[in-house]
Amino acid sequence: MITRQKIRVLVADDSGFVRELIREMLADEPDIQIVGEACNGQDAVEKTAALKPDIVTMDIEMPVLGGLEAIEKIMVTNPVPILVITALTGVRTAFAAVSKGALDVIEKPDISQESSKLLVTKIRKLSKVDINAHLASRGKTAVANGAARASGSGLSVEHKHDLIAIAASTGGPQAIYSILSGLPADLPNSILITQHIAAGFTKGMVDWLAEGTKLKVKTAASGDLVQPGHVYVNPAENSMTLVGKNLLLGTHPVNTVFRPCCNTMLNSVARHCGKNAIGIILSGMGNDGVDGIGAIKSAGGITIAQSSASSVIHGMNKLAVDKGYVKQVLSPPEIAAMIADLANKRG
Repeated sequence: MITRQKIRVLVADDSGFVRELIREMLADEPDIQIVGEACNGQDAVEKTAALKPDIVTMDIEMPVLGGLEAIEKIMVTNPVPILVITALTGVRTAFAAVSKGALDVIEKPDISQESSKLLVTKIRKLSKVDINAHLASRGKTAVANGAARASGSGLSVEHKHDLIAIAASTGGPQAIYSILSGLPADLPNSILITQHIAAGFTKGMVDWLAEGTKLKVKTAASGDLVQPGHVYVNPAENSMTLVGKNLLLGTHPVNTVFRPCCNTMLNSVARHCGKNAIGIILSGMGNDGVDGIGAIKSAGGITIAQSSASSVIHGMNKLAVDKGYVKQVLSPPEIAAMIADLANKRG
């Protein structure tokens, strides 16, 4: 009988209560082992080097050396998957950690079963990421290559692709940031984004995304008229649908595991934009967004999936490709280059 190696976790948090809570949450998981704890950023850097964990859970607001600086040092000296665990007060800074190399951001756990399940799931998934390959993929600009591929892709530009709909989950924020940062301020498209995210986290992500793009980024609100050069981010607390040229926020569909729901947004875009839509499905766990991308393809729109090499989790995007719903598979810089190229052809 083959004994599988346990996932070795380093827990970095200045709160003894949080470290104890994480210990209890992981104690009954036979495939997970906490190999060390760190009470400040410098301690986390040193113990990562000494213990060689498979994954680090990292608080952002810590003494001696802050979480951002610790992540940056770890990625230079001993790269390892990092899951940022933050309080709501530190969400904006936590998303900046993604720019430093962290893979995902979640809220500090509470005693609920749902919180425990989320933490365990994230640890299992992210610990398997080849961090060196991921960092190498992030470092490739690929814009020129992306433009060449877009120009020779054979995609129709006879339609006005007025709206771009993006669905994302785990690993999505860094991909979205990369795409938006590669787009011009005068982009003739409106962009809708549904990213699986915890309640209370949307504004922090919006503020972070806005700093990296020339486009206008905002949290979507009911009644918003979608405009060119604007990015509308689905708030975590609501479903988002497109009705004509306006956005409508509502309650989440019953029995949706991941929220907000990507399929809800994508299906509405397929109905109201049809062949004038571009649907993009990025990194993430599960299958949310797959049916919606299929609906956009059936309506005659352009469909794109993030490539495996550039994805943190090659999950929902892989399923969309496997089902035949995707016309192009590209890295985030290549996606940005293709969108810009299609916009230039329109002009």
